[in-house]
Amino acid sequence: MGRYVIRRLLQMIPVFVGATLLIFLMVNVMGDPIAGLCGDRQCDPATAARLRQEFGLDKPVWQQYLTYMGNVFTGDFGTAFNGQPVTELMATAFPVTIRLTLVAIVFEIVIGITLGVLTGLRRGCPVDTSVLLLTLVVISVPTFVTGLLLQLLLGVEWGWVRPSVSPEAPLGELIVPGLVLASVSLAYVTRLTRTSIAENRRADYVRTAIAKGLPRRRVIGRHLLRNSLIPVVTFIGADIGALMGGAIVTERIFNIHGVGYQLYQGILRQNTQTVVGFVTVLVLVFLLVNLIVDLLYAVLDPRIRYA
Repeated sequence: MGRYVIRRLLQMIPVFVGATLLIFLMVNVMGDPIAGLCGDRQCDPATAARLRQEFGLDKPVWQQYLTYMGNVFTGDFGTAFNGQPVTELMATAFPVTIRLTLVAIVFEIVIGITLGVLTGLRRGCPVDTSVLLLTLVVISVPTFVTGLLLQLLLGVEWGWVRPSVSPEAPLGELIVPGLVLASVSLAYVTRLTRTSIAENRRADYVRTAIAKGLPRRRVIGRHLLRNSLIPVVTFIGADIGALMGGAIVTERIFNIHGVGYQLYQGILRQNTQTVVGFVTVLVLVFLLVNLIVDLLYAVLDPRIRYA
């Protein structure tokens, strides 16, 4: 196990470098960030030259990337064009998005897996058909429609929740946004769990456990569910990073100042330091979560061993 972890950590280095390099190049071709600093009027040449020198934009792109990566390893993600360090923006945005993502993941695990197990064990029943139709509707409806509809009904018409989240973003106010953020992924988790349960239910090891007279609850929980959760865990692990980076729509609807909001503002203002800094952290999140998911395989299925 130790050798496998070390090997995976070493493999993450070129992936991290390649991903950040690609992001850095893509962000730098979005346009001229200096032009956005001067508003509607064009910057005069002297001011533009001074700003380019101040933010290091007068150097070649490869040299800008090497300087940026050197600063990243010292914990310096640069300075936004408004003069605020990117690390300060991260300190305020990431805790909010992490709480929102945790709420969404809890919905996926609790509701998605529960519905998937129930429908997988009762395949073809009215409950199974109803859940399949419901998940298909959820997948078909865009997230911004679901968010605006819940905000209108629960927040404006019925007054059950706040229409927008307060700046502190307490956990209680993130329940509805978390449900909106998790809605599509929750539907996929339900359908994936259902398919996996229905497929493994006919496996030989399940028949053997039933023939040995084991209680139904033990057969389902200890044998059937553990093996069926491997593809589900893979999906949820990949979805964690996607939820953190793809929460732009949800955060805009509910006025949440998280990672999605900062990325949107950075792209809108062509603030390369902010965009690259946040995406760099998201790349690290993706890599670490994928490593944890790979290690969980051995916990779910004892037949899996890492040399």
